[in-house]
Amino acid sequence: MSGAGAVLERVWTENGLVAAFAVVGAVMLFSSWASARLTGGRLHGSAIAILLGLVLAVVGGIGAGGERGLADLPWFSGLGLLGGAMLRDLAIVATAFGVRLEEFAKGGAAGTAGLFLGLVLSFAAGGLVAYAFGYRDAVSVVTIGAGAATYIVGPVTGGALGASSEVLALSVAAGLAKAIAVMVATPLCARAMGLDNPRAAMVFGGVIGTTSGVMAGLAATDPKLVPYGAMTATFYTGLGCLLGPSVFFLAAKMLLPPV
Repeated sequence: MSGAGAVLERVWTENGLVAAFAVVGAVMLFSSWASARLTGGRLHGSAIAILLGLVLAVVGGIGAGGERGLADLPWFSGLGLLGGAMLRDLAIVATAFGVRLEEFAKGGAAGTAGLFLGLVLSFAAGGLVAYAFGYRDAVSVVTIGAGAATYIVGPVTGGALGASSEVLALSVAAGLAKAIAVMVATPLCARAMGLDNPRAAMVFGGVIGTTSGVMAGLAATDPKLVPYGAMTATFYTGLGCLLGPSVFFLAAKMLLPPV
């Protein structure tokens, strides 16, 4: 390798987190371009970015023979930190601090009811699917159910309950599938759902919950609705992280027979 190449490799690998931000920025730039030029904005850039991230993770994992995707390659080791639990939990807390309770109260009883209804339905649906596929212990059922809520609530709940890495991966996969589905379906179904005003966006965010999916879907529908949907979706994530390892876990233990 030439001298310039060696210097570039050293700088890149020794500043892994900065390099990771550069990689993510490049993926987002390409995804935004692809969304506008190839899909006419129908498929949001965030959805394309998630799909590209999954593809790159598989390619990197196969190429390195490891278990962390691109993070197993020295040039992309910073992605392991950028995508790790520390920054994930920091992002949750930072987003929650940006929400004002008095603004949330404007959603009224409908927004609050939608928030709890969305969480119960998501946990129940994910838990039933987990049970149907042979998972019988409360920890696995609740963790996968939490993943059906969002791909953030799943790992947080599973980590608190001591779920296996396999179950944690399934919870993330469930959350990602939901986020992508919401991104794609929201602009297509917005008119039928009456999703054209702030109140409806707040109820929608509370029922659906996945912040990335809701924000991307609303951005493709009407950018003015994004803050309202994001507000309740953020509460959904925080409330799910609180109720998952406590109320929902205790409920699952009472409902499921001992393993």
